[in-house]
Amino acid sequence: QVQLVESGGGLVQAGGSLRLSCAASGRTFSSYAMGWFRQAPGKEREFVAAISRSGSNTYYADSVKGRFTISRNNAKNTVYLQMNRLKTEKTAHFYCAADHKLSSVSLTTTQSVYTYWGQGTEVTVSS
Repeated sequence: QVQLVESGGGLVQAGGSLRLSCAASGRTFSSYAMGWFRQAPGKEREFVAAISRSGSNTYYADSVKGRFTISRNNAKNTVYLQMNRLKTEKTAHFYCAADHKLSSVSLTTTQSVYTYWGQGTEVTVSS
């Protein structure tokens, strides 16, 4: 069992930056592949970024590639999402998720694979 708590959301101007954090407690954090997802108002939740247990592999949705960076600090039990050049149309609730079934270098974009989810943090991008 692992508990995930996201933080760092808030109001930011279009073109600005924000860094989200997801702190994990419970089982050994380095045992989990991690992912970030977002859900805009009236839309389905979608994949944003993922990172393997070791941190050696990352993967991004095409819409954020080159602007967002996912990273992790296993010593601090935390995964981060650095978001740059934010766009107005992407105001959303951001969630982090964890999975312990994948190998140390694997990751996944599939929501149903992730076992644990945080409550999310809201990111509002103003024009």
